[in-house]
Amino acid sequence: MARKTGMNVEFRIWFFKNDEKLLGKGRVELLERIGKSGSIASAAKEMKMSYRQAWQMVNEMNERSGGKLVEKQLGGKDGGGTVVTARGNEAIKCFGELEKKTRIFLDKEFKKLKI
Repeated sequence: MARKTGMNVEFRIWFFKNDEKLLGKGRVELLERIGKSGSIASAAKEMKMSYRQAWQMVNEMNERSGGKLVEKQLGGKDGGGTVVTARGNEAIKCFGELEKKTRIFLDKEFKKLKI
């Protein structure tokens, strides 16, 4: 939140598993875009990253989360695709809720500062 002085406060939240990055804003955005498009390639393109980088991030999230957040679906009349699992959607939801609560807290505390 910007103040009349032009000052504001920003923050980044990361979820870690065994000291390794699991989720952050970019990874959550990737999950959301995969969920909408049904494709890692499309999500990567929308985010202006390589497919390889996106696949590596998905693979890391799947390994570190203790269960798949994203799964490939093979075949079918449309040729398969990629889906965000229920666990993945729960991770997106939890991250969003914590980010929102943190924003509310920081905005409230920042207003109290006399700078």
